[in-house]
Amino acid sequence: MDGAGSGMDAAYKPGERLPGFDRVLDQARLVMYAGATWDWHRLHYDREYAAEHKLEAPLVDGQMLGALFAEQVYRRFEPQARIESMKLRFRSMVYAGEKVEIVGEVVSVEGRRVVCRQSAVVGSRTAAVCTTAVIV
Repeated sequence: MDGAGSGMDAAYKPGERLPGFDRVLDQARLVMYAGATWDWHRLHYDREYAAEHKLEAPLVDGQMLGALFAEQVYRRFEPQARIESMKLRFRSMVYAGEKVEIVGEVVSVEGRRVVCRQSAVVGSRTAAVCTTAVIV
């Protein structure tokens, strides 16, 4: 993985930034994700259907943002990481074709349990936030 941390560091510290990345969530990615998750709701891939529902484009499945948050955590803490929990809160819709930036930091360390706060940012808005607990 590009930008991956070694994951072998002995200590993780609050305030440590996780390796950030961005991804354009284009129509092809949305269709591939729908196929992988068997979520074929037309709002996630059909432009005409989205327009009929007064949306500017198909919507990114919220679970896809969760997958990006998990990817960020694994980039930093692999190979020993195991996600214990994720608490997501969605703040705005993300549309097909938008670029999402995934940013995050370590907020607490208790033994082998590392808690991270993450955000999915689209332009000037925060689309989702996540608190992820990882066992390393």
